[in-house]
Amino acid sequence: MNRPQRTILYNVLIAIILFVPVNSKSQPGAVSSVSTMDTAKSGESHHSLFSTSGYGSNMIYLGATISQNQPYEYASLTYGFKNKIYLTASAIHLHEHTPFITFTSGSLNYYHTFNSWFDLSGGVSGYLVAPSLTDTLFNNFVYGYMTLGFDWRILYTRLSAGGLIYDGVKPYLQVRNSRYFKTPEFSKKKLYFSFDPYVNLLFGSLTKYETTTGTTVAISPPYRKGGKNGQTASITKSKTFFSIMEGDIGIPIAFNSDRCTIEAEPGYVFPMYDNTDFSGQRGFIFMLSAYFRIF
Repeated sequence: MNRPQRTILYNVLIAIILFVPVNSKSQPGAVSSVSTMDTAKSGESHHSLFSTSGYGSNMIYLGATISQNQPYEYASLTYGFKNKIYLTASAIHLHEHTPFITFTSGSLNYYHTFNSWFDLSGGVSGYLVAPSLTDTLFNNFVYGYMTLGFDWRILYTRLSAGGLIYDGVKPYLQVRNSRYFKTPEFSKKKLYFSFDPYVNLLFGSLTKYETTTGTTVAISPPYRKGGKNGQTASITKSKTFFSIMEGDIGIPIAFNSDRCTIEAEPGYVFPMYDNTDFSGQRGFIFMLSAYFRIF
């Protein structure tokens, strides 16, 4: 199933582009390509460096679109040490926004395989939006997570618990099931295709508000648009609860070599709570990424 390689790449992708991540976003397929290339060269050096660039149709993170339903491009550099520790710096551009680098992120991720069926990973990421866009997009925040991976042979299950740090800590839980497989290698350059279809569920803290307009709304995550609540009407009553936020499915398809991977990931997002303040979490999403091993 090539589980260790796929899992590491998924973790790095989450750190790069915010998409599952923890959500769909996790994870978040880049780690499998980075890891596959990293593992192939692991006997030569403890150090590795990767460049990544890509395009996405909509950036959805923790149950809400933070690109305001706009396409985005990103570029990043990832340093790896012993195929276990990854340090990533990224820059993201959202269409119809200035400056060109709309926000940046930095992350540190760790991955360890205990045996053929169990692995552990964890990391922390920080996100900095351009000062002129904090009221339009979201506020700066930090996210940390820990993930347990179980290889059942037929399926690979990831249980991820994390917390978003902004005006307190907001907990999130992700359950992801996937099935990685690949074609035989072909040509003298050992090229092959790989596939990693998945089903993902995201749980998190939501707050329902009764406002002066008499409506009840479910707010967006606390990092987005104007701070914790993102509401404009006066609030008369509120209730916070932990519940399912989102479901998503996807099928990353990658073309791989020992130094380069090109991956396309079509998917579909199913929001499972109402958010009248900021819609756009439902529908088809698409991401295209390229990864290149520098050394």
